[in-house]
Amino acid sequence: MARKITKVLIANRGEIVVRIAATLRAMGIGTVAVYSDADRDALHVRACDEAVHVGPAPARESYLRVDAILAAAKATGADAVHPGYGFLSENEAFAASVSAAGLVWIGPPPAAIRAMGSKIAARQTMEAAGVPVVPGVHDAGQGIEALVAAAERIGFPVLVKAAAGGGGKGMRSVWSPDELVEAIEGAQREAKASFGDGSVYLEKLLVKPRHVEIQIFGDQHGRVVHLGERECSIQRRHQKVIEESPSPVLTPELRAAMGAAAVKAGEAVGYVGAGTVELMLDERGGYYFLEMNTRLQVEHPVTECVTGLDLVRLQVRVAEGEPLPPTPELRGHAIEARLYAEDPTQGFIPQVGRLLRFRLPAMPGVRLDTGFSEGDEVTVHYDPMLAKLIAWGEDREHARLRLLAALGRWEVHGVVTNLEFLRMLVAHPSYAAGATHTGFIAEHWPDGVVAVPPSDDALMALAVAEALGLGAAAQAAAGNREGRASAVAVWQAVGTWRGVTGTGAP
Repeated sequence: MARKITKVLIANRGEIVVRIAATLRAMGIGTVAVYSDADRDALHVRACDEAVHVGPAPARESYLRVDAILAAAKATGADAVHPGYGFLSENEAFAASVSAAGLVWIGPPPAAIRAMGSKIAARQTMEAAGVPVVPGVHDAGQGIEALVAAAERIGFPVLVKAAAGGGGKGMRSVWSPDELVEAIEGAQREAKASFGDGSVYLEKLLVKPRHVEIQIFGDQHGRVVHLGERECSIQRRHQKVIEESPSPVLTPELRAAMGAAAVKAGEAVGYVGAGTVELMLDERGGYYFLEMNTRLQVEHPVTECVTGLDLVRLQVRVAEGEPLPPTPELRGHAIEARLYAEDPTQGFIPQVGRLLRFRLPAMPGVRLDTGFSEGDEVTVHYDPMLAKLIAWGEDREHARLRLLAALGRWEVHGVVTNLEFLRMLVAHPSYAAGATHTGFIAEHWPDGVVAVPPSDDALMALAVAEALGLGAAAQAAAGNREGRASAVAVWQAVGTWRGVTGTGAP
């Protein structure tokens, strides 16, 4: 039964709240933000019509508190909840609680979340529906001996994977039998700490596969469609860094086949709303079900760019009971790069600090999605992703060059980021040629990313910093064992500059 939505509580923080609020405002729908102590002055709070405090900085005491979020919805008169991504977005109990409270849940049915929430159950569901899955064993139990025996049946290399959760947590690649026991025990510990469930299972590890996912959408009238694919092969530690649509290697025939498999997966669980079926594509063109994310993806903007659809608007309309519109043709190419507060020269460890400057010049075909503004503090409490930069072009090279130009003109100072590494990735000849796979970064930067020695310009900047009284800050930021300032530290003091290189540099 159709029900018009008038006010939405967005049960999340940061960039995705800002992005959802923009669409809701354009639809004439009121918005409610929730915030923790650490986010009192955050951009997502300012982006919404109303905001409610839900607890201290730790997510488990604020953004994961179902009672506080439902109380905030009731207090503000919200009639719907959008979960964004992460936090409670794939929590079956939360989805059920929202509906039980008389609110519209802008997401898939709890039963679909449950069916796809466990990777083991999802594999079984997909096998029953005739969707190809990566060869593996999911019924060996959790005993070390049984899992070792299962690995021997599969054959090395194998992948140990957590049954619950995602984002690379509880996942280990194992290339030989002598690594297996330690990998299983480590994956079980990490899965237990991250998801409260230490269960793992084993899959055959595909060598140099592409990570290709299909955006699906279902409505309340039984129709499920796909909106093309996104390639997300550029990853580090199973976390996506660059995504694009369409994939540079899919033929129309392969796209149709993979899209049909994704639609079949959605139909198998009665899917409604936005969802993503993640697949692995091997070098021979074989594709296999990996998992299904029952929510809006971080990388959804590239699909919006090539379809012309606003996926958040479509989520709202589907939640109101409207049928899906005709499926559009894909047009052009879009690439997204994720900016993280992390130091590529130190193993990508997260960074904190204040964004002294955070500006992107207006450029045609370029979009910025972020939950930060100039002057905001980057803290230790949440994910280090600062923003997503998306470029659209008439073809892949047009989009790539636009993205490269935008990355080169993006001013990000005060916090160490992976900005220079993103430039290196997008400029790399192998990326330009579309020769990507999930081990791309490890292949081209096998020894990691290293800082370049200070240039003459950097040394001049250090002199300026000293003259401005910033020398101590520069030295502190430099902080190597010998106590010498680096180019990185110099520009950290007067505006961050990331001079990095490595064996993968073009």
